[in-house]
Amino acid sequence: MLLSETPKFFGRRKGRIIRKAKTTLLEAFLPKVRISDDCRFDTQTMFGKPVDKVYLEIGFGNGEHLAGQALRNPSVGFIGAEVFQNGIANLLSLITGIKEGTNLPEKITLTDGREDNIRVYDNDVRLLFRRIPDGFCDKIFVLFPDPWPKKRHASRRFINPENLRELARILKKGGTLRVATDHKVYKGWTLRRLHEDPNFRWTATCGNDWKHEPDDWVETKYQRKAIREGRRPVFLDFERI
Repeated sequence: MLLSETPKFFGRRKGRIIRKAKTTLLEAFLPKVRISDDCRFDTQTMFGKPVDKVYLEIGFGNGEHLAGQALRNPSVGFIGAEVFQNGIANLLSLITGIKEGTNLPEKITLTDGREDNIRVYDNDVRLLFRRIPDGFCDKIFVLFPDPWPKKRHASRRFINPENLRELARILKKGGTLRVATDHKVYKGWTLRRLHEDPNFRWTATCGNDWKHEPDDWVETKYQRKAIREGRRPVFLDFERI
């Protein structure tokens, strides 16, 4: 893909009607944490304070994992990429504490005890890749991506050679790419694509390394749904070599 090209996007950008409180968050608070066109990718200036590391979550869904990781790791800067407006609105609700029915304050701020260490990119992450410097990220999360299970849609899957080249470029050597999925086809697809890529090494040495949640895991809404419906998630960690 040439830099001048706009990648074709598949999927929804908006779901059910977003109600008043979350609409206000999108209008009034998202601009404060959005990655602007002139944003500098710098660990000293990109976030509310200098950070030691940078983690990227691609397709953060409802934002539970991103919000939880950012709260647990105040010295880490988090970039969350998501196109689904309802999910972005939910993330903003989680980090500000503003829910539907809450009296909206004159000034919207982060909840007490939370650092200003999240930046949101509300567009296709492939457009953001072009702006991220080499080796900028210490960890990348791709959690429960759309499996596009039909064979004719396989080219739409996020884990593909082109995207893996970009992930390898922006991930530090020794850094971690974590892919979680509850879909058997996508699990096999991911393992094959990463096995074929010389930039990554699967770190698992036994079943406990990928069949169970990692020590630093934050549970997600989609994960709970998968378990209720009888689908067992797997957690695949790959080292950038």
